[in-house]
Amino acid sequence: MSADHPTLPPVRLRADAELARDALAAPLLADAARLARWAGPDTRVDAGGELVDEQLPAAAGALGLPADEEGELRAGDAWRLAVDTGLVEVEDGEAADGDGEDVPGRAAPGENLALLTGGSPRDVLALWLDGFDTVFADAVAPVLDDLDRLLDEDGEIDVDALDWDPEAEAEFLEGVLGNLYLLTVSEGGAGEGPVPLPALAASMVVPDDMGEPTDDVLEQVSDAMMRLDEQFRLLEPIGLVEYQPLDEALMVEEGEEPAVSVDDEDVTRYGMVRLTPLGLYGVRARMLEAGVAAPAVGDLADKGADALLDGIAGYPEAAAREETVAWLAGRDALGAARELLHAARGSDPGSPLRRLHCQQTLSLVGPEAEPAVREVLDDAELGGLARVWLAERGAADVPAPPESMIFWLAIDTIAAQLDAEGDLEELQELIEGLTGRHGGFFEAAWRVEHPATAEVLEAMGRLHRDKGVAKEARKAAFKARSRAGS
Repeated sequence: MSADHPTLPPVRLRADAELARDALAAPLLADAARLARWAGPDTRVDAGGELVDEQLPAAAGALGLPADEEGELRAGDAWRLAVDTGLVEVEDGEAADGDGEDVPGRAAPGENLALLTGGSPRDVLALWLDGFDTVFADAVAPVLDDLDRLLDEDGEIDVDALDWDPEAEAEFLEGVLGNLYLLTVSEGGAGEGPVPLPALAASMVVPDDMGEPTDDVLEQVSDAMMRLDEQFRLLEPIGLVEYQPLDEALMVEEGEEPAVSVDDEDVTRYGMVRLTPLGLYGVRARMLEAGVAAPAVGDLADKGADALLDGIAGYPEAAAREETVAWLAGRDALGAARELLHAARGSDPGSPLRRLHCQQTLSLVGPEAEPAVREVLDDAELGGLARVWLAERGAADVPAPPESMIFWLAIDTIAAQLDAEGDLEELQELIEGLTGRHGGFFEAAWRVEHPATAEVLEAMGRLHRDKGVAKEARKAAFKARSRAGS
């Protein structure tokens, strides 16, 4: 009786214009834009499009940085981003043959530079996503600590000696960002607060069914933290995360005891990370590109009522209400009500939850919807919820429902609540309230012609806290299955 719920809870994204402002303010993209404006006829690049060493001090100066190693490294990073995002166009230089000299290439502002000031917010965000891809690739690249060891006889890097699996590295970081995203958007998760780095590393390393982590697993967590510390330092300047780095005093040499303790009182020393609003946008974009269902509140506003009722099936209550309010905005109340009621019909497994969400959405519609609601009073599937809607508004001349409709609505309502996987205690109260109000409830309920009758009665037998009533429910469920021939 379960519907196809979204893989992830819906995210609340900021407006494109606000996200675009955040993108333009990201330090790395801002630096890349400055260097694109600085580039001119005298700018020289090597065979790979990188600035030649002699240009780095001037590039650092253009960014207001000292011409030291750190300033030149930052300038080099910004230049690579500018080239990769089309903010700069380069004509690569040529490497020397034999005893000849390298022939430097040239650089100039690229076509995409104009998008930063004259493009739409979507244009800016598309460019930023390209930058995110570049930084992500840098973050999963191998760490070349001992370069001499990796060089072959010709002075080239021996790829086989790297012990580096690019697909595994990318998959690991994708998984980490996915877990961080889930913690951010889930009810009861981190929300907008930071996540401790040990917890994030452990979520990727420690098996779900493991109690106390072994020393070997803790060492793996420690290794993952070290790698993530490097990666988040790279991802922060593009505006994806806010990161409080790992305290270097906690780093240990190989062979020493791992310094990881998830229960450490001062867990902030082990690093804290949070996705920025722009980071939420970026990680979701990568998920969508990979085919992951990652809904956002407002996605359904321009869709039909059938898409709305199916789409919010797995949403938390607050997000579902926000989505329905957005869907109703600007719609004619009477037309919206008719569309909702039409979409709520059906006998498929997801139909009870659709009707529940239809009823909740109609509760937000004004009295203008009354003609549409009255049109379905005699409908076997919708007549019950129509009467509830009219009664809640004190409408006159609401016909009493036939007994068969009362019990059908009861089965349908419980089926919807079971599918919604809501609060267990609330569901128990609903079940006990129904059986308490209606004498001989089960004698009538097992005869209800609803596809979920037997399943609902079995659930009532499990959930009712009165053992005698629970036994009656199980007997009724057996009768319903026998009647249905299953």
